[in-house]
Amino acid sequence: MPGSTESFANVQRFLKKSINAEHCELCSKDLPAGHQHLFEPVHRKLLCSCTGCSLLFSGGGDLKYKRVPDRIRFLPDFRITDGQWDSLMIPIEMAFFSYNTPAARVIAIYPSPAGPTESLLSLDSWNSIAEQNPQLASMQADVEALLVSRSGRSGVLTAAQYYIVPIDECYKLVGLIRTHWRGFSGGSRVWEELSLFFTRLRQRSAPERVNA
Repeated sequence: MPGSTESFANVQRFLKKSINAEHCELCSKDLPAGHQHLFEPVHRKLLCSCTGCSLLFSGGGDLKYKRVPDRIRFLPDFRITDGQWDSLMIPIEMAFFSYNTPAARVIAIYPSPAGPTESLLSLDSWNSIAEQNPQLASMQADVEALLVSRSGRSGVLTAAQYYIVPIDECYKLVGLIRTHWRGFSGGSRVWEELSLFFTRLRQRSAPERVNA
């Protein structure tokens, strides 16, 4: 799929960095845990960044890199029907959606044991969902995404959950699945890690309601 190679490279970078000491990829400064990230929209590439370098790209405009924000927003009022979800042609119950500026469209990516996979997203399907959920209009292009986990419907996780998150959180999720998935169903370890991932998201998030 278009963009899958770049997305897979992002996951590989995250897995490699989890083992090696991390440095700012612009100035080579040592970085602590929880540091900033920059995003290159053309190649969908994430870069680790120190605070100083990330501030150089926080003003918007036509820049090569964009600073990835920190905010996480829980969407308790998010509305989507089973039919609308099926129309997105995503084979699993988990995916993220972001507007990619170079492509001039919303892209949909779902995680798998082999890495991230891009789904062919119908514009009409996305528009109908966006019209029902005005919160989506506040997403920053390229660096924020709608993260959907509907696995709670089948009892795998606690409940269906919807968030607007920084794009780096999405690639952390993909890396988590790629690292811990075992066998056909994933094994208990990966679902424990997924449960912990979404629990932490919920703890770090602020609720954003339709009438806020």
